[in-house]
Amino acid sequence: MNKDYYKILGIDKKASKTDIKKAFHKLAHKYHPDKANGDEAKFKEASEAYSILSDERKRSEYDIYGQSFGGNGAPQGGFGGFGGFGQQGGMEFDLGDIFGDIFGGRGQRQKRGSDISIDIEVSFAEAIFGIDRKIVLTKNSTCSACDGSGAKKGSAMETCSACDGNGKIHETKQSFLGSFSTVRACDKCKGKGKIPKEKCKECRGDGILRKQEEFKIKIPAGINNGEMIRLTGAGEAIIGGNPGDLYIKVHVTPHKEFKKQGNDLIMDLGVKLSDALLGSEYSIETLDGKLKVKIPKGITHGEILRIKDKGVPISERRRGNLLITLNIKLPNKLSRKAKKLVEELKNEGV
Repeated sequence: MNKDYYKILGIDKKASKTDIKKAFHKLAHKYHPDKANGDEAKFKEASEAYSILSDERKRSEYDIYGQSFGGNGAPQGGFGGFGGFGQQGGMEFDLGDIFGDIFGGRGQRQKRGSDISIDIEVSFAEAIFGIDRKIVLTKNSTCSACDGSGAKKGSAMETCSACDGNGKIHETKQSFLGSFSTVRACDKCKGKGKIPKEKCKECRGDGILRKQEEFKIKIPAGINNGEMIRLTGAGEAIIGGNPGDLYIKVHVTPHKEFKKQGNDLIMDLGVKLSDALLGSEYSIETLDGKLKVKIPKGITHGEILRIKDKGVPISERRRGNLLITLNIKLPNKLSRKAKKLVEELKNEGV
């Protein structure tokens, strides 16, 4: 029975070479026999599928006949008994590239400390105008006494004898595929390649230590609720690698009167019926302080008044608008005199 190589790799028949390679990489990492939970049978099966589908001629033959024929006309299934790579029936791909993460070979990434995520709360006005905040975190930080070198101040650094200054240790590892060259960070110098002649007393030569650190955070004007601020390199420091980042999630406390709409501030203002008919002046409390607003006569319910430059700061000289929605308040009860006046207005067609 012919095997469905596309199904084995979990790809579509129209998959590109890149898709085929990615699918095999994923399965190779998952099932490699040298891993704790590896599966040799599935690894061989995935490798066989890759050897066929990664070769244009073999893939074409497989798509037409359901199998691939070698130069002597015999069907080929990738490994040919799982013998040598790069031979007839072998696979034409870079093992260093595929197994780099498994064996620590080529393609190693620079180590990086963990990211830190915190939440802070600001008032509505602080979010509109922006504010500087200070926070204190206890975390792994670069040692200030030695600037992360791990050496006592004034002490020189020397080449690590264990790795000859490379920061890496090369080892040979045996597997059922043969010998593989592996690379790991040097334990003695922590991957730095150099060690201090005399260690820093504060961090004991590590270059990092756990301590309290203060950060100044600038909350930009007009920030929205739930937005994140990122401080690169302010996360957890790590020996022989780069520090992570600090992420600050900003929570804005809602305001009783105002809401933010883009660069504008919006609010509602209740207006008496008589003021709506005859016009008036109202004093309102804004984020900038008290402000007098002129109510033009004859305004209608829901009409919007625009006050320039009282909204969200856009630049040092520009701000959005304050938009005031006018709500005409109708009285629940009328006195006899008021009722008589309304009836007179009704007779006049008002």
